[in-house]
Amino acid sequence: MRIVVTGSGGQLGSELLELLASGSRHEVIGLDLPDHDLTDRDHVLGALTSNPPDLVIHGAAFTAVDACEEQVELAYRVNAAATRFVADGARRCGAHVVYVSTDYVFDGTKATPYTEWDQPNPRSVYGMTKLGGEMEIDPGWTIARTSWVCGYHGNNMVKTLLRLAEGGGSVSFVDDQVGNPTFASDLAHMVLKLGLERVPGVFHTTNSGPVSWYGFAREVFAAAGHDPERVQPISTQELQPPRPAPRPANSVLDNLAWRLHGFGASRDFREPLAELVARLGA
Repeated sequence: MRIVVTGSGGQLGSELLELLASGSRHEVIGLDLPDHDLTDRDHVLGALTSNPPDLVIHGAAFTAVDACEEQVELAYRVNAAATRFVADGARRCGAHVVYVSTDYVFDGTKATPYTEWDQPNPRSVYGMTKLGGEMEIDPGWTIARTSWVCGYHGNNMVKTLLRLAEGGGSVSFVDDQVGNPTFASDLAHMVLKLGLERVPGVFHTTNSGPVSWYGFAREVFAAAGHDPERVQPISTQELQPPRPAPRPANSVLDNLAWRLHGFGASRDFREPLAELVARLGA
């Protein structure tokens, strides 16, 4: 197969390129800035139709959640309009699309984990624009929602926590936002499986093991051999300065559709966390 990966320089994209390079028979084409501006419709259509793919994994996005609140039109341009252009090009090629979406499409008020059949109700601009991208996806294609992505490439919370762990004193993290940390290495396998098998529908693709940011910070400290007692809990209201974008209090995604399709359960997040800490420390 010929596979196009958008956002190929990001956390997930980099893992996908590495995964597909290791003994794969597939031809892989990465699209990312600065060479490929996905908000340019003509460029997107030309890039896809000039070398038609069988599969497009669309992971490119404007993910700076707070910046989206200030740059609303840019957020819609990148997350919604660019997805429309990618979808247009994919239809012209007959390619299957896997669109990578987010837990932010939900408002976070549900008392139990969100399933694929729950009604989205985003509260942030980021969530609204990613839901806009979902609306561009054909029924026979795939939407893969994920959350709290961390990995070897790019900036993420694990790397931030490891830097904080090397310093002295205590650090504070909120204990009233709960979600599923998801590691890009595992996510790449899940997304690629959905794409290669051309499985239609909405899927939640996270690692298992719901935890608060406070609990996650303690797990990272412990995995790196630091004292988790240095991590102190605070509430979202105590954050200084306050964050511009509202965060879902409950970001836990139940991978129900994944399980109902008979796919193997995802790993508890502590397993890939230990692998990532070891990789970063090698």
